[in-house]
Amino acid sequence: MEPALPSWNEPTPRLHRVSEHRLDAPIVICSNRGPVSYHSVNGELEGVRGAGGLISGLLPLMESGQARWIAAALSEEDRAAAALSLPERSGPLHLLDINAEDLDLYYNIVSNEVLWFLHHGLLDSTYTPSYTDEWRTAWQAYRRVNTAFARAVCHHGPDGATVLVQDYHLTLLAPLVAAERPDLRLVHFHHTPFAGPSEVRLLEPTARREILTGLAAHHACGFHIGRWETNFRRCIEDMRLPSTSTFTSTLSSDLGAIREVAASPACDAAFAELTERVGDRFVIARVDRMELSKNIVRGFEAYDRLLGLRPDLHGRVVFVAQCYPTRVTVPAYRRYRDLVVDTVERINGRWGSAEWTPIELADVDDFPASVATYRRYDALLVNPVRDGLNLVAKEGPAVNERHGQVVLSSEAGASVELAGAADEVHPFDVVATSEALSAIIDRSPSERRARSEQ
Repeated sequence: MEPALPSWNEPTPRLHRVSEHRLDAPIVICSNRGPVSYHSVNGELEGVRGAGGLISGLLPLMESGQARWIAAALSEEDRAAAALSLPERSGPLHLLDINAEDLDLYYNIVSNEVLWFLHHGLLDSTYTPSYTDEWRTAWQAYRRVNTAFARAVCHHGPDGATVLVQDYHLTLLAPLVAAERPDLRLVHFHHTPFAGPSEVRLLEPTARREILTGLAAHHACGFHIGRWETNFRRCIEDMRLPSTSTFTSTLSSDLGAIREVAASPACDAAFAELTERVGDRFVIARVDRMELSKNIVRGFEAYDRLLGLRPDLHGRVVFVAQCYPTRVTVPAYRRYRDLVVDTVERINGRWGSAEWTPIELADVDDFPASVATYRRYDALLVNPVRDGLNLVAKEGPAVNERHGQVVLSSEAGASVELAGAADEVHPFDVVATSEALSAIIDRSPSERRARSEQ
């Protein structure tokens, strides 16, 4: 029988400090997307491991038998798997069959169009957001989805378990779980940046209060770097809410898995094909989802400036961009993809020739090809507008074979960890980005080797 949950207006009990948690207690992971997605292959459901740093960082807990994972069923195949309760070799996985309309509104309207844009500094208040009737409908859906997760946690959570709640999709479940299951220890980790008080005030007031109250109801909230942690604490103070414990923790990519892919036949084939295309040219590279916060267009504009100032590089350099589509149902993302493609065509038309294509854009999700690009780059451009961490800046150097250099945005959380090992630029500064690329091209082999070994 489903546990009863309190209404949104009932007071939330205060929680104990995270330091009281037993380290040997079982773990429950909650995230919007699970570690496995299902596809139909010859009429059979087949699970495929998902990509991304969250899954890479947490999947070992499931594989060790220490954790169970609760996530939303995001496709018809996922829903079929949820109905069949298919076992997973990596551990217990509970996929929630949530109303499709609610899932769409919670994910695309609230999570993607508002919260993602807010925390990445992408809202343009001249135009967005507008809190219309559609927003209010979407917010109710966001509440219902969080309630569904809370019910699942209460039902599946072992006695005394630690519940690791992941990211901005699931900010409301802690008060509900705490009221029903006070034995559970709740820890939230925010993988994106966290906006400061002035930006968070752009949220609709009810949503702002419920989100911050929900986050503060955890035993602890974690962030990748101190800046995001400080922003969160300032937001809690701004709303005069009770404080909660906070901590910072970087996310280590599964470098063993990356190196395994780098040594795979699929990656070797992609690397050979890439090497045949680019020859001995200097390779500038980027590997990103094709989304606004990754700042792809400004990166290409910096390259365009470089080609304009340095005719000596024509035919000697190539920009290899592995940029795969994401969130294609969101209009802003479709427009941005069009802008990326138009920018590439414009630059190639301006500088290219029959023998040389200045930018080679691959807009497909091909992980072995992405890792092959990691292996081959001479300069890796990672220039997000704002990023919680950014694993590309850490994964690329782990398998690169050419003492490649990294040009890294000062607004990426990884810039704290990689200070001194990367050429740091402000993400909006096209001139500085262009100059950093030019400097790397002119850097001697010994200088490149020394910097890559830092």
